[in-house]
Amino acid sequence: MRVLSAMSGGVDSSVATARLLAAGHEVTGIHLALSRTPLAQRVGSRGCCSLADVHDARRVADRLGIDFYVWDFSKRFADEVIGDFLSEYAVGRTPNPCLRCNERIKFAALLEKGLALGYDAVATGHYARLVENEQGLELRRARDTGKDQSYVLGVLDKHQLAHSLFPLGDSLKSQVRAEAAALGLAVADKPDSNDICFIPDGDTAGFLSDKLGAAPGRIVDIAGNDLGTHQGTYRYTIGQRKGLNLGVPSVDGRPRYVVGLAPDTRQVIVGAAEDLTVDELHGIRPTWTSEPPRGRWRGKVQVRAHGEAMNAWIETRADAVVMQLDSGCRGVAPGQYAVCYDGERVVGSSVILRAS
Repeated sequence: MRVLSAMSGGVDSSVATARLLAAGHEVTGIHLALSRTPLAQRVGSRGCCSLADVHDARRVADRLGIDFYVWDFSKRFADEVIGDFLSEYAVGRTPNPCLRCNERIKFAALLEKGLALGYDAVATGHYARLVENEQGLELRRARDTGKDQSYVLGVLDKHQLAHSLFPLGDSLKSQVRAEAAALGLAVADKPDSNDICFIPDGDTAGFLSDKLGAAPGRIVDIAGNDLGTHQGTYRYTIGQRKGLNLGVPSVDGRPRYVVGLAPDTRQVIVGAAEDLTVDELHGIRPTWTSEPPRGRWRGKVQVRAHGEAMNAWIETRADAVVMQLDSGCRGVAPGQYAVCYDGERVVGSSVILRAS
């Protein structure tokens, strides 16, 4: 099989590439140049596409003896990931750029180009499993529950999964690092990336302020009482507690949290912890990894990459998903992805329109 291996420069994609070679595939290493921002290119960035990462990926490819190319997808990334990130925050939603990147870049743009060039599949170092059975191809959770990344792959459809490979799905992270060391790969002890690649300094509020400009407004409580000022609703997200800088203490002395955002009136609404609890999620733009159950069915819903999967009644419709959680969940923001599971199987995902 001819395979494009997406090489980020980290230990996971490096070992995934080595395993593809060991399995007898014809492998070409591809590093995606996604961001041209100066900070993202600095050596030592903890994002996933720094200049240092390019060099690390190239050294691994040389060590493995495979062809290696850097493909510039920065224009499409700017339009479909960064642009979406900014527009979602501007209207009071909280997007996940990593899922958006998987959906639009790594498993759309890359796969589209790879198939056009005659490749059969795209491989990544994600921790998730693909299982073929009588029901067809299924995306499932990884063996290493602590590293499971099936949530961020829930945006993939059946066609994309049919041309995807995840060589690390049955491995523990410790095994992957040991394997990298045994292969003599310099990235064996490289820390995992943990920043938004186009905001490698971690200052999301500063990035948004620079791109969207100042939009001052008022911070109010649920009753509409004025508590203070802010410089933009986009600097806040549902569930946020720190950085509110309220000039008026709460009557009961308890902490207050952001419970609502109203960009149209430039209001940030705060309340008590219990005001954050929701038990019904309405999702739009569903994507199914395989044929979804029809009607109303029992499953689990996960709303964060490392969050708990919650028991729920799920109703799948043609263009929407309604999820009724057995127990309340706090801090769910419109714009987040809700990924639905049937046991360990990823059924699909949707973007949360509202939570109540």
